Amino acid sequence: MLFGRKQRLINRLLIVEDEPLVAFDNEHVLTEAGYHVVGTVDRYRDAVAVLDAAEVDLILSDVRLTGDRDGAELAREAMRREVRLIFVTASCPVDAPEISIGCLAKPFAHKELLAALDAIEACLGGARPRKLPRGLTLY
Repeated sequence: MLFGRKQRLINRLLIVEDEPLVAFDNEHVLTEAGYHVVGTVDRYRDAVAVLDAAEVDLILSDVRLTGDRDGAELAREAMRREVRLIFVTASCPVDAPEISIGCLAKPFAHKELLAALDAIEACLGGARPRKLPRGLTLY
C-alpha cells in the first residue's frame, strides 16, 4: 500500500468501441483515473493485435464493432486467452454470462464507469461490492 491506496488488480485496459467519441471519452476518463489504456480500437482484428502485443487486465468492449466480427467473438477469444472482458453496450448478448464477467449498460456517466471498475476490482479481490452502479450486471 502506498500513501493509503491499495494496489489495483486491474491496471491495463483495452477499450474496444465503434463510436469514436465514446471511445476517446472513456480513454480520457480512465487515464485520468490512473489506469493504463494499452489500446483503443474499433475492430476485432485490431483488438487481437493488441492482445498479442501487450498485457491486458480487462477489456471493455461494445458488442457492435467495425468490421465483420463482433464483441461476442472477441469475448470468446479473450476467454481462450484468459483475459477478462466486460461488455459496455446498450444491448448485452444473451450468452454474456458464459463469455464475460459482466455488462455495463449504455448510456452511463463517467462515475458509473469508474464505479463499475471498482466493483469488478472488489470481486476479483474476494470482496462483495457494497453497491453496484446503475446499469452494471456482474456474472
